[in-house]
Amino acid sequence: MSFINTKIVEASAPLKSAHFPFNRGEDLFEAVSWCVTDYYTKASAGQPFEARGVMVIGESRQGKSREIQRLLEEFNDGSVVMPDGREGKIIHCILSGKVTWKDLGLKVLDQLGYPLKGRRTQSDIWDMVIKYAKLQGVVGIHFDECQHVFSEDGARTNQQILDSFKTLLKESRWPLMLILSGIPSLAAHVAKEEQLARLLRIVRFQEIDLSRAADKDEMVQLTFSFADKAGLDFTPLATEDFLARLAFSCCNRWGLVIEMLIEAFTRAKFLGDEVCSKDHFSYAYAQTYSTPAGYSPFTMPNYHDSFDQAQLMEVLRRTK
Repeated sequence: MSFINTKIVEASAPLKSAHFPFNRGEDLFEAVSWCVTDYYTKASAGQPFEARGVMVIGESRQGKSREIQRLLEEFNDGSVVMPDGREGKIIHCILSGKVTWKDLGLKVLDQLGYPLKGRRTQSDIWDMVIKYAKLQGVVGIHFDECQHVFSEDGARTNQQILDSFKTLLKESRWPLMLILSGIPSLAAHVAKEEQLARLLRIVRFQEIDLSRAADKDEMVQLTFSFADKAGLDFTPLATEDFLARLAFSCCNRWGLVIEMLIEAFTRAKFLGDEVCSKDHFSYAYAQTYSTPAGYSPFTMPNYHDSFDQAQLMEVLRRTK
C-alpha cells in the first residue's frame, strides 16, 4: 500500500504549478521595478544613498506571498546585474508570531547562510546582516507577514521597529530595499513614521468585488484558464450566479479561489469527469473547511443567510 496517490498527483501537479497573470501582478512588478531602477541609478553614482521599498497589503489568503515569491524568483535568476558587476539578490524572510528586532536579525542572518550561535547584541547582529548582505550582493529583503513585528499596545517598541526599517533603507554602508507585506493593519503602523512611509510605494491586493467589471472579467479568465490546464469543460458553470457563489465560498479572496479551483478540478480529474459540476466544488468546499460533504454555498439556495464568512475565515485561521 502506497501513501502517495499517484492519480491525484498527476491531476493536481499541473494546476499547482500554474500561474495566472493577475493585473495586480503588473502593479507589483512596476513598484519593484521602480525601487530597483532607483537603487541602480543611485548606486551607479558611487555615493552614499537611501533605498526605497514596496509595501504590499491585503487581507489573508489573497495570494500576496505567492505573487511576491514568483517575482523574486525572476529577480534572483541572475538577470539583474548591479553596477558593481554582481548579480543582485533579494532574500525572503517570513515572520510567524510575535518577533523582536533582534529575532528578526537572526532570521535574516539565517537566510543569508550564517545561522548564529551564541550570544550577540542586537547591534552586533544587524552589523553582521549588513556585512554579509554586502558580501553576497543582497540588495533587498522581503519581510512577509510583517504585521507580526507590531503590537497594538507597544507604541514605543513599534516606533523602534519603524526607525529600524528606515535605517536599513538609509544604511550608508549598504542600503537595502525593503518589501514589506501583510494585512491592511500594516499600513496603519507604517503611516506613523512619515519618513519611512515616504520611501515606500503601496500595492494593494483588493478583495473580489464582482460588481467591478475588471474583477468579473478576471474571475472568468481565471476559472477557464485553470479548467483548460486541467483539460476540463467549465462552460456549464460559467454563470453570474455560480461565480458569485464561488467568490462567496472563498470569502472574496483570490488566493482561496485558486485553492478551491485546484481542489475541485483535481476531484473531477480523479473521477474521470470531463465537465465541471457543482458537485466537484461542493466536495472542494468540504475539504477546505472540513465540513460535511454536500452542504455548501454551491448547493444551498439561500447561501448568504446559511453561511458566515467571518466564521469560515476563523476556521481557516485555526487550521493554517
